[in-house]
Amino acid sequence: MRWSSILAIYVLFWTMSLFLVLPFGVRTAEEEGERSAPGHAESAPHRFEIGMVALRATILSAILFGLFFANYVFGWISAEDLDWLN
Repeated sequence: MRWSSILAIYVLFWTMSLFLVLPFGVRTAEEEGERSAPGHAESAPHRFEIGMVALRATILSAILFGLFFANYVFGWISAEDLDWLN
């Protein structure tokens, strides 16, 4: 597998992981014991920490991509294994 393919697949894993970890650890203003600012939705996060979300996404994507790449190298599950209709 070429390095450009590895990079492209990792970016896809990172993006998927970002959306998976995005809702975890979010607290609203009400949960923090404060009033929400006028014009904000009550469900809006009180404080959004993009660095923590990016770190969590990076860790999760590294694990998932590691499993993907190990499967690519060792061939644990192939396309024929996923063909349940034939």
